[in-house]
Amino acid sequence: MAHTPTPLPSPAPFWAALGGDPALLDRVASGGPGGLLEARLPVMALARSAVAVCALAAGELAAHRRGGPVPRVRVDDGAVATAFVSERHLRIDGRAPVSFAPLSRFWRTADGWVRTHANYPHHHARLLTALGLPEDATPKTVAGVFAERRAVETEETVYAAGGLAVALRSPEEWAAHPQGAAVAARPPLALDRLGPPTAPRRHGPPDVSPAAPAAGLRVLDLTRVIAGPVATRTLALLGADVLRVDTPRLPESQDAHSDTGFGKRSTRLDLGARHDRAVFEELLASADVVVTGYRPGALDAYGLDPGALAERHPGLVIAQLAAWGWVGPWRGRRGFDSLVQVATGIAAVEGTPREPGVLPAQALDHGTGYLLAAGVLRAVTEQGGEDGGTRLLRASLAGTAHWLLRGGDGTGSGKGEDACGGNDVGGNAHGGGGKGEGVPGGTEASPAPALPYDPAAYLTTSAPGPLGEIRHALSPVALPGRDGPADWARPPGFLGADAPAWLPRRRVRGR
Repeated sequence: MAHTPTPLPSPAPFWAALGGDPALLDRVASGGPGGLLEARLPVMALARSAVAVCALAAGELAAHRRGGPVPRVRVDDGAVATAFVSERHLRIDGRAPVSFAPLSRFWRTADGWVRTHANYPHHHARLLTALGLPEDATPKTVAGVFAERRAVETEETVYAAGGLAVALRSPEEWAAHPQGAAVAARPPLALDRLGPPTAPRRHGPPDVSPAAPAAGLRVLDLTRVIAGPVATRTLALLGADVLRVDTPRLPESQDAHSDTGFGKRSTRLDLGARHDRAVFEELLASADVVVTGYRPGALDAYGLDPGALAERHPGLVIAQLAAWGWVGPWRGRRGFDSLVQVATGIAAVEGTPREPGVLPAQALDHGTGYLLAAGVLRAVTEQGGEDGGTRLLRASLAGTAHWLLRGGDGTGSGKGEDACGGNDVGGNAHGGGGKGEGVPGGTEASPAPALPYDPAAYLTTSAPGPLGEIRHALSPVALPGRDGPADWARPPGFLGADAPAWLPRRRVRGR
């Protein structure tokens, strides 16, 4: 199918959703290799826009805390594209990480396709239970069962059993679905004040480094998998004290943490146990930010719903991530990037008439992660104003998918086939900025030849740590004064190995 060239999406809708001053978008420039993360949909534009908004929010916070103008920031497309596939470049003492499990894949059904996610043992077991199969069922046996069933019916059966399976839909079918309509009616992310004004928060010393504007922030990280951990990793590398808290009741991937755990510490607490709950409440009492990545309502029983948090800890920044959004019939469902791609129509757009396709990166996860970090930074900047106040930030993978499918116009109106099919006019149309400068997502006045891309230029190896040497992608969020955020010297350790305590906080002058 031929596609008429259209301007690339810009980060403006994301920045506007976070309440940012539109004039500051002129402070961002982009450049670097072209033709990266190529797809029918504007994936590179999404990646660049998310990182640009995060870098701009970091620069804005640095200016707020130190005084002076917001610095200019530059987004390198090579760094962005490498970071968005960071798990593929990761090496842990020379070993490649474990990726998708054998039962996490597409399956042909009697009337279409279904995609499953069974990386975790409990999801693997629930999928097989829903299909009436034994624990040792082979992929060939599973394929035979799926081939005899209808896609949507199987989706509902597996979800009812606590497993994860999603039927392939077209963008039009998703738009007509009640959950798709609910997502389309809301912005891709939202930052709001919750409750009455409070005294402005002082999060640490005003003489922070220009490239570490989050210094002094204490961030409780209750997130899993990719999107949430990418957000909190970014905050850690911008100077925040990030403590990840996992429950001992759920398994988590050490390999995934090896990719997203830089700059953080990690502990385990069972919020259902009295002692651990008391320890958590002590941490919460002196936290500045709480980031959650569990299903909407899953943490309410522990007093972690936004209203309860705002009442007990006024002035907190509450950042929440969900797969399917915050309203609609699927709001309480589990979900992952791969499943959201299938439900929303992305897999149909990127596929062929014979089989579904996938994006060139887990772009919904990574993109939403950088947007979530940007929202936290903007919330902290806003809190430094006269009204202080609790801030509630919400983002979802489905919301980011909606932005991508609509070609990034942010209005929900779409751009017809071009929005769903991308711009078939070469590498730069897919997001490569060449070496010219400009606002990320905008079009160059005179497109320059694309620079060659070598991912090795955007990789580094950490000093030996608890896990050995780790080769990893550099952060694409870079501020003036150095090549990237600080704290590469603190590689990730073992999940849950750290004490549930904050690091000593530097004393604010005048206190």
